[in-house]
Amino acid sequence: MKEENRKLIKDLLDNSSSLAEDIFDDSQEMLGLVPFILNIMAKRPAFLIFSSLKDFYALRPKSCLRVHMQAAEHAGASKDEILDAIFIAAVIGQSKVLASSLRAFQRFNEKVDEKSID
Repeated sequence: MKEENRKLIKDLLDNSSSLAEDIFDDSQEMLGLVPFILNIMAKRPAFLIFSSLKDFYALRPKSCLRVHMQAAEHAGASKDEILDAIFIAAVIGQSKVLASSLRAFQRFNEKVDEKSID
């Protein structure tokens, strides 16, 4: 790796506390909470910073799982089919996807059930 790139990464990680605060603030704004997994990941600042940057830039709300589940439901997918898709994604993306997807599915499922009651 080029020395200037090593320095950029070092500078980024030297500011990990400030970046973690921003990540937590961004999570609070986007989700209304700071997920427990971010608090755990903060014990490994390099992992938190790089993982969160990827997640936040790749998974902003316009491409959020919630939107895709609603689109799948609208297209006629059953709850079981949506859950199957989540499990397949989890196998591909490992346990991080499974944990967050199942939490999102649980919230989605609760809203679908609330609609059924109305």
